[in-house]
Amino acid sequence: MNDILYQYNPWWEEEIVLNAVERASYLDLLYKTLRSKEVIFLTGLRRVGKTTLLKFFIHELITKQNIKPTNIFYVSLDHIALKSYTIHDIVNQFRQAHKIHLEEKVYLFFDEVTYKNDYQQELKNLYDLQNVKIYASSSSASLLKDKKAFLTGREKVIEVFPLSFEEYLQFRQIKILKSETYLMKSYFEEYMKTGGIPQYVLTGEYDYLKELVDNIIYKDIIAFHNIKDSSLIKDFFFLLMERVGKQISLNKVANILNISVDTVKRYLSYFEDTHLIHLVSRYGTTNERIRSPKKIYTGDVGIRSMVTGFRDKGAVFENLVYLKIKSLEPEYFVDKAIEIDFILNNRALVEVKYMSEMNSKQKEVFDSYDAGEKIIISGIDDYLALT
Repeated sequence: MNDILYQYNPWWEEEIVLNAVERASYLDLLYKTLRSKEVIFLTGLRRVGKTTLLKFFIHELITKQNIKPTNIFYVSLDHIALKSYTIHDIVNQFRQAHKIHLEEKVYLFFDEVTYKNDYQQELKNLYDLQNVKIYASSSSASLLKDKKAFLTGREKVIEVFPLSFEEYLQFRQIKILKSETYLMKSYFEEYMKTGGIPQYVLTGEYDYLKELVDNIIYKDIIAFHNIKDSSLIKDFFFLLMERVGKQISLNKVANILNISVDTVKRYLSYFEDTHLIHLVSRYGTTNERIRSPKKIYTGDVGIRSMVTGFRDKGAVFENLVYLKIKSLEPEYFVDKAIEIDFILNNRALVEVKYMSEMNSKQKEVFDSYDAGEKIIISGIDDYLALT
């Protein structure tokens, strides 16, 4: 096992150089967790940059926090050669390789942690019995749910999203001067079409994005859930992408695909677990939330464009706004059968109109509702002003 661990941790033997673009906002989030005891989980779409982010943070710990390289351990737990070992076996091998005592603090980074069935209990034991700071990642939202509550009160989850527009410009090394703000719209609409999967932004290789989606659908959904009809799942995915920014009727989807409503619900949960889609409930009473259809957004607008073509800019823009405000737990708002795009957990009411205005009925509902704040997002400047 030792040779594998050294391959994963080149900083044990030499200075490392990272050929990647830094995502400063996420590094700041990780820095804020450094002094806490909590286990930090990174989750998000496949290839959204979780592994690169962990390695950037390791580089920062060594170069800026002066932590001994041999006290930092990274491993990807999906490596086939590590299949028969527990997390404890692997950590013990690391400690043995560098003669590290249990009271000496170490920083443990576990990529694809959910490949180990009992990872919650193993991480709890490490947390309780050793001097460790643990960071871990997974592309599956549901697998990170601690059903037996081993880590309750001991964990924090950070969701990593595709690149924001600001990061998109940074990755493409585009700088828009104040004298050239007229260029903003064309670059932004390019971003709306391309999305924010880092490697795709850098290369523009269509096959890369297609392979990513195929991997998620075949590995994380079809194979993982042992689904026999792969063509049905692909048709289901295409229907979801067509409905981005809209309410999704379970009955309609069931009728189109000739499957039961329960099957539709189950398939929706599978796609939501992979972060390919996000579902948004209606704001209101418990009964209204349960009975009303969900609105659907995609995890990356570039994936949606790949499936449907780049059209309906209003829906794409609304999707980008949703991704930027997701941490504020947005729900859609309906009053007198008129829909307003979002109401946030701080009671702010938000309507998204890309280069357009609300109609008179929407404006009446928007103006009359007693909200903590009212926000209209109608263009790029409004989008960039969102925190």
